[in-house]
Amino acid sequence: MSGTVLVIGDVMTDIIVASEGPIVPGSDRRAAIVQRPGGSGANQAVWLAAAGVPVRFAARVGAADLALYRDRFRQWGVEPCLAADATLGSGVLVTLLDPLGERSFLTDRGANLNLCTADLPATLLDGVELLLVSGYSLFAPVPRAAVQGLMRAARSRGVAIAVDPASTGFLAEVGPQNFLDWVGPLDWLFANDAEAEFLTGVADLDEQVRRLGAQFEHVIIKRGRFGATLGGRDGVTLGQAAPVVRAVDTTGAGDAFAAGFVAALLAGEAPETCLERGIANGTRAVQRVGGQPERP
Repeated sequence: MSGTVLVIGDVMTDIIVASEGPIVPGSDRRAAIVQRPGGSGANQAVWLAAAGVPVRFAARVGAADLALYRDRFRQWGVEPCLAADATLGSGVLVTLLDPLGERSFLTDRGANLNLCTADLPATLLDGVELLLVSGYSLFAPVPRAAVQGLMRAARSRGVAIAVDPASTGFLAEVGPQNFLDWVGPLDWLFANDAEAEFLTGVADLDEQVRRLGAQFEHVIIKRGRFGATLGGRDGVTLGQAAPVVRAVDTTGAGDAFAAGFVAALLAGEAPETCLERGIANGTRAVQRVGGQPERP
């Protein structure tokens, strides 16, 4: 692989609650509760490193956790470029899993909300072939301004840029057109099917790809158990199904998919192989609890 991937996104601690059934308001429900490292950007970075891609990860964490997170990412083979926040603690995410593996999130983004321009100098782009941005970094004003500045620097250097919208809940808060205006024309969009429908306002898959292809050169739509599609302004050009597996936890599956796709892309593989690798990574992710692969 000829270049490094620079990932910008959140660092979170995931507290995963797998209940035996529906929540009982005002009473108890048995559940298995585990704690895992997470955050969309962090997930993408470690999945990329697991695929052998040189990866640099920039984010902001609570000052008390800085050494811990630096060591953890280095163990994965990720180059950590982490800023320490003296005011806010590191982000925390509570994931509520239903018996079918679907999840809902309660999010305290913590120090991620203070990611700023000083944390993202243009020198982070040295030797970088692709800038991969998690949409979570765009939903608050201060990190959004910092990421937009880095994207401008990437464009001036000819570095390819990919973005993952990350959250239909936050997209609904800011509005789809605002999000599209914030990111501008980019090389790659990695959206799931719900995000694609929200951003375009249409349910037809081919029309979603056409509309998004007017702004993004390459459009990937992650479709969960239905696999994934690739296309652009002319609509869907390629699609692949996903294998049938028992989903234990879908957290981080989209991050794993993006990492698998990007790893194959940078290795010069054909689009069919890129989709295949992305789907394989996503399938692997849903069969275990947490958004990251097993530690090396």
